[in-house]
Amino acid sequence: MTTTSAPATSRVTGARTGRLVAAWLGLLLVLLALAAFSLFVGARDVSAAAVWDALLHGGGGFDALAVTDATDGRLPRAVLAIIVGAGLGVAGLLIQRLMNNPLGDPQILGINAGAALAITIVGGLLGLTQIWAYVWFAFAGAVVAMAGVYLLGTAGRGPLTPLRVTMAGIALTAVLTGAVRGISLMWPNAFDQLRIWEVGSVTGRGWVVAAWVAPFIAIGIAVAFAIAHAVDLIGMGDEMATALGVRVGRIRLLALAAATILAGAATAAVGPIGFVGLMVPHAIRLALGVTGRWAVAFAVLGGALVVLAADVVARFFDEDKMPAGIVTAFVGAPILILLVRNSVRADQ
Repeated sequence: MTTTSAPATSRVTGARTGRLVAAWLGLLLVLLALAAFSLFVGARDVSAAAVWDALLHGGGGFDALAVTDATDGRLPRAVLAIIVGAGLGVAGLLIQRLMNNPLGDPQILGINAGAALAITIVGGLLGLTQIWAYVWFAFAGAVVAMAGVYLLGTAGRGPLTPLRVTMAGIALTAVLTGAVRGISLMWPNAFDQLRIWEVGSVTGRGWVVAAWVAPFIAIGIAVAFAIAHAVDLIGMGDEMATALGVRVGRIRLLALAAATILAGAATAAVGPIGFVGLMVPHAIRLALGVTGRWAVAFAVLGGALVVLAADVVARFFDEDKMPAGIVTAFVGAPILILLVRNSVRADQ
């Protein structure tokens, strides 16, 4: 029986792997097709010939600028949406798996609040309004906020648990948000700068911001791939993970650091685009049921597709001006309500 069951198991595993590879490649083709389509959509209609000429030869005139302009062109805008979306998707996956919390989202770690406070101080009080300048401070604010959450979560007796991290994130977010509002009321310049960043948009960022954020996102995704299996085991319980040889404290710290790098860099670059980290992991679980590295691989494409699609949809409503964060909020809020209702029913 052993000699016949092993090949059968191998065939089943191989067939499933083949289906997952096909699904991943199919999703990649959809993403590339949407990215190509995004070059035509916006305030100015651009023909296929003009897009092709702009991509291959640089082109000239307003059509070429609409596609390849280094600051506000559609090509760097699409690339940035893909990079940021990939980071947010993987960050949400790490948080949900690590905390075993279906409602987990990067916002619970205080990342948005830390970045917002940095933007308020640097842009409003110090007068640094260039995006390439204040994006560094926003990222630093997100990292400092996450460090504060970690310190609060480990303070006192007992180990670092998902509940303690969540409560620490909620408490620190409330404090930082209050500080942001207080500063904004006292210094109007701080409010104006925060308002520009707070909408969550890939518009006007350009190649500079895309080049800055890409290495951080790449590092975070690489770490997520390396620890994906261990994070899944921790999600089943610390005792079981420890029994299976997982260094729970070390992996949890690495996962939190990776989620902070991913969500912090993305938020610093384009502002708080919410619900991506919430929606993508659930879509992966419901559609594919994968875990480990396969879940990370699909989260990369899923997050990129959601942010890019939100940006394209936004252009149909308000040409090139509506932020992608508004579209994700309209889609994500009903999903959040459904998740909360299902969680309440499950607990009854």
